[in-house]
Amino acid sequence: MRIRIVDAFTDRPFAGNPAGVLLLDAFPEDDRLQKIALEVNHAETAFAHPLPAGGEADWALRWFTPATEVALCGHATLATAHVLHTTGAHEGPVRFATRSGVLIATPGEDGSITLDFPTAPLTPVEIPEGIAKALGARPGAALDTGPNVGDLLVEVADEKTVRGLDPDHRALAAHSRRGIIATARAEDPARGYDYVSRCFFPNVGIDEDPVTGSAHTALAPYWAQRLGRTDLTGLQASPRSGHVRTQLRGDRTLLGGRAVTVIEGELLA
Repeated sequence: MRIRIVDAFTDRPFAGNPAGVLLLDAFPEDDRLQKIALEVNHAETAFAHPLPAGGEADWALRWFTPATEVALCGHATLATAHVLHTTGAHEGPVRFATRSGVLIATPGEDGSITLDFPTAPLTPVEIPEGIAKALGARPGAALDTGPNVGDLLVEVADEKTVRGLDPDHRALAAHSRRGIIATARAEDPARGYDYVSRCFFPNVGIDEDPVTGSAHTALAPYWAQRLGRTDLTGLQASPRSGHVRTQLRGDRTLLGGRAVTVIEGELLA
């Protein structure tokens, strides 16, 4: 069985967010999928298999962290679409059947891929007691991102604060179902991005996710309202870093980016 490691939301190797991608004939038992994801040991490993023609989707898609299955993952979806297109396994837009409904990935003439994802519903909440100490910065606002994303979105003072965060991951785990999205307005939009973020997901075995597509389904509506524009670019300021183009379209959010295959091999076990 072929396995590929793809760096997503980047146009160069060793940046963005790496994901394992396996194209299968059918899904094996969940325990095997989880063991493979643990062996790959990236933020997510994607498993996909083709569906019969004529249905509402072309491929079935699931995502696993090293610790658990997740309901929504952007970078591993982008990585899977990249593998399908670059190997010739699928041409044109691809419809994925997932736990979050049908997700569409559309290739662009410039080599980028645009994902059509559900927009996360944002609900303002009280800033949790202890979050400032756990995160290492005092939030000015906090929002719940709904069941699919499952994060607490917090805005902090500025870009410098986001970049300098050094959280207590164990303490952060008490404050959300999946993790914490910390964000701030870009210091200088002339650098090519409108807002910055970092994502910490201790509850699914990921201390810091390099670039998180699903988080941008919450960041897009948040910053669209704050900045008065629906088409924006986010920089996830992790050590690997990556850019995500976000286009808010009501209850759908379009996420755009590129991907690069860096490793291809054979899974023997």
